[in-house]
Amino acid sequence: MRFWYNSLVALFIKLSALFYFSPTTLSYWWNFGALALYFLIFQIITGIFLSMFYNPSIFHAYESIMALNNEIYFGWWLRCLHANGASFFFLTVFLHMCRGLYSCSFMYPRQALWISGMLIFVLMIITAFFGYILPWGQMSFWGGMVITSLLGAIPFIGTDIIQLLWGGFSLHDVTLHRFYTLHFVLSFVILILVVLHILFLHEFGSNNPSGVMIIFDKIPFTPLYILKDALTITLVLFLIFIVIAWLPDLLGHPINYVIANFSITPEHIVPEWYFWFFYAILRSVPSKLGGLFLLIASLGILFFLPFMSKNFKIRSSKFKPWFRIWFWFFISLCILLGWIGDIPVMDPYLDWSFYLTISYFIWLIVVFPLLGKFETLIYVTNAYVKFLKNLY
Repeated sequence: MRFWYNSLVALFIKLSALFYFSPTTLSYWWNFGALALYFLIFQIITGIFLSMFYNPSIFHAYESIMALNNEIYFGWWLRCLHANGASFFFLTVFLHMCRGLYSCSFMYPRQALWISGMLIFVLMIITAFFGYILPWGQMSFWGGMVITSLLGAIPFIGTDIIQLLWGGFSLHDVTLHRFYTLHFVLSFVILILVVLHILFLHEFGSNNPSGVMIIFDKIPFTPLYILKDALTITLVLFLIFIVIAWLPDLLGHPINYVIANFSITPEHIVPEWYFWFFYAILRSVPSKLGGLFLLIASLGILFFLPFMSKNFKIRSSKFKPWFRIWFWFFISLCILLGWIGDIPVMDPYLDWSFYLTISYFIWLIVVFPLLGKFETLIYVTNAYVKFLKNLY
């Protein structure tokens, strides 16, 4: 019994912000990690309350959502909080990942921190996809049908995987029950991975804007950074309430307010905005298997970023002018792919999505490692020249 007590105390000390020291130079860009944690808890709490009114049946799912909107006191507010909270959650995580890429926070000794974060991101995508189908609107049904049908392109086992996921030969009542269960359970799996992510953060320490390994120039995380995080979450929550009050369906699709119809296919099937980037990659080639492979590769390659650059001498992009230029080029690629993911399948956007997808992989596989070596060479050369000038 004493062993478990001591283990829990040690875990609390590892996770607690009271005993964690951070560099003094952290800017507000470092707040997005804590903000993502607050949004995860926010989504879990609102999801638990929504589960009290939701009926996971194809005959009653849509009606339960409409009853929540029209009959339950402040039910529409609760549903909008959860739906728009998912969008803000993804936006926060995207910005958190961009900050990590810009400041090269994935480098030694933080490889485990980056990989655990990528696992969280992949599970977020899967969980959000299951949640997207639950309202059983027209776009939810057909979006789920299109995406899950892609698994049939996997050789030999594709059909078996689809039937296992669907619980039959099409999306029906059993499928909705399974997606509801997975959506609920995976949220807590993500929470467990977040605890692991925080443990890695406290073990290896935070990066900083200068990229220098700091040992002594640190302060307690509490109270300064707690107050900064509290200010950030207050401003973001204020923004969410403004969106819910004036534009509650700004980030949704109007056709999803029509109940799912098996016999009428929407003219343009499009997922939520945070899936547009992946949807564009999926459609960049005519082959289903090829699109599925590119989609998995686009996420899988991000796991290997810590091992693709060995530029330990210069970590921060503040001292890497070439990397800064190519970094914003990469961000522009991702934004353009997201924009194309919302556009119907037509020329010339199909060709654009193909070229942008190829550029995405070229940047990660070729440009990113070469920039590390190139700027390391410049750094060493400049240091040697300064040494010679001081010597003579």
